[in-house]
Amino acid sequence: MEQRSNLRYRALFRSSFSSVAMVGGEGSLLDLSIRGCRIESLTDVKPGTTLEVRVEAIGGAPPIQIQAAIVRWSREQQFGLEFEVIAPTEWPHLQNIVKQIGLEPYQLAQQQGQAGT
Repeated sequence: MEQRSNLRYRALFRSSFSSVAMVGGEGSLLDLSIRGCRIESLTDVKPGTTLEVRVEAIGGAPPIQIQAAIVRWSREQQFGLEFEVIAPTEWPHLQNIVKQIGLEPYQLAQQQGQAGT
């Protein structure tokens, strides 16, 4: 089994996707890393399909645009994507979002620890 090289963080963002071979769809992004994500959707996608993906970011930030992501697996209304092509202007935005969601559990634990003292 292939191991991921980047940690994925739990998230819940609205997303939309499309490809040349299918009309497109919407879903909920359930986890995210700088190299991929997992999406839950009623739209059936097949492994090997290349999608253009738009992720509605947190806090009113502009959406993240992934120009090309390959569907690596699909089961039970969920599928995993590996990001293949991201515009250079989108990299800092994606990295910032991943950093924010990666810090959230730690910051929450710190706040809870401080509240108990």
